[in-house]
Amino acid sequence: MIPLIDKAMLAARHILSVFFLGLMVGLLLYAVRFLSKLWEFATQLFVLPENDDLLTLLHLADSALVASMVAMVAISSYDSLVSRLKEEAAAERMHWVGGLDTGNLKLKLATSIVAISSIQLLQIFLKPGSYDDRETMWALVIHGTFLAGALVLGVLERLGRHEESSHPVAEEKKEVHNPASKEARQEKE
Repeated sequence: MIPLIDKAMLAARHILSVFFLGLMVGLLLYAVRFLSKLWEFATQLFVLPENDDLLTLLHLADSALVASMVAMVAISSYDSLVSRLKEEAAAERMHWVGGLDTGNLKLKLATSIVAISSIQLLQIFLKPGSYDDRETMWALVIHGTFLAGALVLGVLERLGRHEESSHPVAEEKKEVHNPASKEARQEKE
């Protein structure tokens, strides 16, 4: 009975593929919208006021950051939770795939969110008459919160890595990731 439950639990991870494929479809739709914005920018480039062309370019950069974040989450999550992509990634020269652990992924996501928030804040500052003081204050508070969260994540990740390197891993913990050791434990029980 236990081996059947083990197989069912491991097979259930493939359900996550639906979510990761959904993220890729969403990314494709976002790319279509990006191309529409790019075309609009190209056709109006010489008639836009100087600040407006900079704001439009910042919107495009913001879109690229969001798209990169979605792709990074989908690819690295699929790689770590559903199926290893190491060989396919090596063929595509995407050596970073498989190298992102959950701590690295969290940090990259946090820094991406801070960068996106920074762009949004810069857009507010480039249009000073368009936002009142309260909106500007809340944008600063939200950005500060994202920044503080990213800093805390970075410190915690560094402390965790320092903790791992200073304490040798117990033999029992090493055994958890070895499938042969699971069978040996089950035979002992």
